[in-house]
Amino acid sequence: MITRYGYFTVGVVALIAIILIIAGILIQNNFIRYPLILVALLILVFTLNFFRDPERTTPQNENAVISPADGEIILIKELENHKYIGEQAWQISIFMSPLNVHVNRVPINGNVDHLHYHEGEYLVAFHEKADERNERNEIGIMSKHGKVFFTQVAGAVARRIVSELELGQDVTAGEKFGMIKFGSRSDVVVSKKWNVKVKIGDKVTAGETLLYDLQN
Repeated sequence: MITRYGYFTVGVVALIAIILIIAGILIQNNFIRYPLILVALLILVFTLNFFRDPERTTPQNENAVISPADGEIILIKELENHKYIGEQAWQISIFMSPLNVHVNRVPINGNVDHLHYHEGEYLVAFHEKADERNERNEIGIMSKHGKVFFTQVAGAVARRIVSELELGQDVTAGEKFGMIKFGSRSDVVVSKKWNVKVKIGDKVTAGETLLYDLQN
């Protein structure tokens, strides 16, 4: 299944690939023909893989914050005071490589009460300051357990952030809301009352993996 956020890109790449393949077939020089066809197929396969949108089963747990992105946990840290949370907080950062699924999902049930898109730099997504200096979309949700903050951060390769969320919108954990195109990062911040359920190096899945919960 291909995500609707990638229909245009997939269509353009498929058209280019078809043109290259036809050109390769018509060219008599085998040293040009086969590399041209191979390149066309590789580009098409990479694009289809990047924009894939597999089904996910979200845990029915209202006392948990679910990962909004596929990828690897690269940072877990304590914050003295977060601008949206308004108190001491936990931050978990997820690095999304170009090979990960890039469709983003809502991490918790609630209402969107903060949206802010920042223009910025394009540091590599795993840079410690990427969450402060890179182009990013900040999202805050008021849940029944309080505020949950998460981001879509553009990296050195990712240059396009897509989000369908609107202020005042009610959202459900696991709901698809956008994507970051071609490699990126997502940060999830909650108050210190939450328990961290992952460790650095863990692989997480959007809409399925628990990042935080309130269980003792």
